[in-house]
Amino acid sequence: MYLHLGQNIVVPERTVIGIFDLDNTTGSRITREFLNNTEKAGHIVNVSDELPKSFVVCSDGFEKTIYLSQLSSLTLLKRSVTLLKG
Repeated sequence: MYLHLGQNIVVPERTVIGIFDLDNTTGSRITREFLNNTEKAGHIVNVSDELPKSFVVCSDGFEKTIYLSQLSSLTLLKRSVTLLKG
């Protein structure tokens, strides 16, 4: 199954490690460092033309990619649960 992140971007559901709300998580210094380091490594993909509301951490086993989405973390979570119920 695939998870639609917005702007016609989909990722395999099995690669999703976590779905996070940007407003709630970026208050943490550790999260900000993680996002900054990932951006410096070139592993952040912005799938939003608007201000992102969430980020999705994915890994294919070799490297991680972070997708910034304009969709809320709750919307993405509901989409993934719907896929699981299938």
